[in-house]
Amino acid sequence: MKKLYKMNLVLASAGLLTVGVAGSALAFHSGGVAECGGCHSMHSPNMAGTFLLKGSDQSSTCLGCHESPGDTAPRSYHISTADADMGAGISPIQRSPGGDFGWVKKTYSWLNRDGVTYATEEGDRHGHNIIAADQGYVADATNTVAPGGTFPAASLQCNSCHDPHGKYRRMSDGTVATTGAPIIGSGSYATSKVPVVGEAVGVYRLLAGSGYASTASIGITYTGAPAAVAPASYNRTEAVTQTRVAYGAQATGGHNQWGQWCGTCHGDMHSSYNYVHPTDQPLGATIAALYNAYVASGDVTGDGTAAYQSLAPFAQATGDFATLAANAVSDGTAMAGPTAGDEVMCLSCHRAHASGFNSMLRWNNEADFIVYDSAYPDPTTHRFYAMGRTAAEMEDAYYDRPASAFATYQRGLCNKCHAKD
Repeated sequence: MKKLYKMNLVLASAGLLTVGVAGSALAFHSGGVAECGGCHSMHSPNMAGTFLLKGSDQSSTCLGCHESPGDTAPRSYHISTADADMGAGISPIQRSPGGDFGWVKKTYSWLNRDGVTYATEEGDRHGHNIIAADQGYVADATNTVAPGGTFPAASLQCNSCHDPHGKYRRMSDGTVATTGAPIIGSGSYATSKVPVVGEAVGVYRLLAGSGYASTASIGITYTGAPAAVAPASYNRTEAVTQTRVAYGAQATGGHNQWGQWCGTCHGDMHSSYNYVHPTDQPLGATIAALYNAYVASGDVTGDGTAAYQSLAPFAQATGDFATLAANAVSDGTAMAGPTAGDEVMCLSCHRAHASGFNSMLRWNNEADFIVYDSAYPDPTTHRFYAMGRTAAEMEDAYYDRPASAFATYQRGLCNKCHAKD
């Protein structure tokens, strides 16, 4: 029986074979502002950027560390693959939950169903088009402002979403503030220290919170950073076991829900049920039951104990760190599906940075089949389903899952919640 990544095998050695552990990721930011000289140069005449940055712009400075030419496998906190490491037919390398920005440089073309005309999927359709001149990232060529909003594409930088100075902190009582106690370390990981009175930890991934100045200046105002917890090993292949980031849902303790946070720039996407998918809404008993039962196309025999799917995650109805941390794993444990009170969110379908598919979706929603006749489609035998990608590129975009992780004829993963296949 084919299974939609319902793997109960846990390899004791998996943690030894992967990179991306929290220890290395904490070495620089440590949950808050890092040493000033890591990003700024006080006197060097060779620095090209504004604000005395070491890069030409904000994102170039970030990618000075978060991209490293020469990577041959997923590596810790890297979120971008260098151009030299992903030529024609070679996919971006990183496998972080947010995705590899390198996908926005991958354009695909293929012969259409009619066998005469060609279709093209531009790279900038694959993610957030950050501007990082030093690494070759440019503004979105299609959308001059954020879809559903007014944020100008020409202003999109890493620090549009993340606070590089890391002032937002989770206090010992769970509330979020910008002052009041020193940040002792990252609060992003299941292994993060729980702060006691007089201590604080950084919010998840240094996300922008209420009153964040870098976007308020252009009329964009965040109302709170959402809660989530990642496993210590997170930038890794999912060929054997999945990487589960435990996303929180309730706006408690100063944390916002994910849809509200994304809606800071994409607000009109949430303004009417006439044309949008619900977000920040409880799944309800019916959808939760379908999610838990769905194993793969044609197979709805699951009992919910191993129903979690990182290609279609949900947000737990809590912002409590301990509760979320118990489900932030990468070893194949804690794979239970949702309850009726858990929520659908923007990240249930999209990756935060970029993906191998249109609209930064977690799976290919533009073709009928994900897997066709027990294999990933390729341009020669399954032209339209491949959409210009080789079978190897398709597998890469699914974070190295073998085709056998799906049904022999697997359809889109909207069905994980809706089971129409």
